[in-house]
Amino acid sequence: MSTLPKVAWIGLGIMGSPMSENLIKAGYQVTGFTLEQEKLDRLSAAGGTVAGSIAEAVRDADVIVTMVPASPQVEAIAYGPDGILENAKSGALLVDMSSITPQTSVDLAKAAKDKGIRVLDAPVSGGEAGAIEAVLSIMVGGEQADFDEAKPLLEALGKTIVLCGPHGSGQTVKAANQLIVAVNIQACAEAVVFLEKSGVDLKAALDVLGGGLAGSTVLTRKKDNFLARDFKPGFRIDLHHKDMGIVTDAARNVGAALPVGAVVAQLVASLRTQGDGGLDHSALLRAVERLSGAQV
Repeated sequence: MSTLPKVAWIGLGIMGSPMSENLIKAGYQVTGFTLEQEKLDRLSAAGGTVAGSIAEAVRDADVIVTMVPASPQVEAIAYGPDGILENAKSGALLVDMSSITPQTSVDLAKAAKDKGIRVLDAPVSGGEAGAIEAVLSIMVGGEQADFDEAKPLLEALGKTIVLCGPHGSGQTVKAANQLIVAVNIQACAEAVVFLEKSGVDLKAALDVLGGGLAGSTVLTRKKDNFLARDFKPGFRIDLHHKDMGIVTDAARNVGAALPVGAVVAQLVASLRTQGDGGLDHSALLRAVERLSGAQV
């Protein structure tokens, strides 16, 4: 009989499905719910239990993990008569791994406390590959005791797991992460177009750049996307657009200037309005190509 906590998992998308499967592989009993039947079928095939509703999924859970796209979805699954807070048992630990506004996380923690439910905001970085390989970076906000309790579970999902401060701190660090990633991808995309238009062997150039100070996890992870023009979504432009809105608003609230971030936020938004929102964020390359005269 397993002594591991029973887990409810809400949200089985590009990130949530492989993450929940890694918990199953680690020996956790996972009961999941999401809106798409094929994703529930995938969870069942991996050894998880399928629930018919959020209420059913969370009723007996010791730990509830949520991984949904944005603040409105977190609020939709957390609040209301059919939501997590009304149906989870007192003492349960809610670990929200979605990327949302810091204020949404703070508000959720306050509302949950009234129900006897503890909350951690624990957004992640590493994309689909990091989720599959269980090497995510996980930035956490909340109480030390709750973090200590959740850490063994989080270690089945990621490699770098850090408590960053009180509720909302994990989301603040994730917003900074998304700022750095977007600017880095944009710089890589501009370099790719510059190199190609200069007649340089692109693969050779990216290999040598990756070995020097210009090297980065972004360049390593996205190099093949750039070379093959393969923009199958690992992290969609739509979601990065949402995240750039979060960091822009949060920075304005604390009086931090983001001059380069503001420009990249507009480039992400522009790419989205051109119909590329469903592509991987490495598709920022397409925007640079269009600005450089290519028909893409």
